Amino acid sequence: MGEFPVLLPFQQQLQHQQHAEKDKTHLQRYASFFSAVEINTSFYRAHMPATYDRWRLSVPADFRFSVKLPRRITHFLRLENCDSELRSFIKEVGYLREKLGCLLIQLPPSLKFERRVAQQFFASLKQQTEVALALEPRHPTWFGPEALEMMHMYQLAPVHADPQPAGMGSADLPEASSIAYHRLHGSPDMYYSAYDGDYLRALHNMLVSQQGQGKQVWCIFDNTAQGAAFWNALLLNSMDTQPS
Repeated sequence: MGEFPVLLPFQQQLQHQQHAEKDKTHLQRYASFFSAVEINTSFYRAHMPATYDRWRLSVPADFRFSVKLPRRITHFLRLENCDSELRSFIKEVGYLREKLGCLLIQLPPSLKFERRVAQQFFASLKQQTEVALALEPRHPTWFGPEALEMMHMYQLAPVHADPQPAGMGSADLPEASSIAYHRLHGSPDMYYSAYDGDYLRALHNMLVSQQGQGKQVWCIFDNTAQGAAFWNALLLNSMDTQPS
C-alpha cells in the first residue's frame, strides 16, 4: 500500500519525527511508514538515472516503486509514434532494478480505444519490460468487450479508481494481471475529501481478498490537498490482515 506522491506534507504532520530524523530525506521518512510509493513526477519530466538509483538505495529491500509514464507518451503523442520516448523511459526507470514494482499508464479522458494503436503500443511495451502494468483509461470506449479483451491479452491491470470514470464498473474489469491497483482520489470532493472508517474497512476487506487470490495489491491515496491521504493510508495499514 502506498501514498501519492513521494514528497508528502510531513512539515505539518510529522514535525516531531523530522526533528528526530533530520538526516533523512522525505522518501526515507515515508518508507518508515509505507512499503510502496507511486512516482507521479515522471509524468511531467524525466528523471536522471542517478536519481532513480539514489531512490532505490535509500529505501528498504522490500520497498517497491510504481512509476507513471510520461504525459508526452500518453497525452501528447497519445500512444503513437513514441518508440524513442518509450525506450528512454524504460531505460531510466530500469535503474530502480528489483524495486521497480509497477508502471502506471494513465490515459487522457479524450483518448478513445483504437485496437490497432493500443495493440501496437502495448506489444512494444511488453517487449521492453516484464514489470507489471496498471492501466487507467478514462474514456468509455476502453470499457467495451474488445478493449477489455485486449487488456486481458496483455495482462494489464485496470486501475480501480475512486471516483470511477463514467461508463465503468468494477465488475467489468478483467483480472488477468498479477497485481490489483487502486487509486483513491477522494470523494465526494476529489483530492480533498477524507475516507471514513466504514469505507476503509470495506476497502481493506477487498484488498485482503485480492491478496488471497495471489495478487500483489497496490493502494494509492491521492486525496492530498488537505493531508487526508497520509492519515487514511495509516489507518488502512493499521487494520489487521483478516477480513471483518
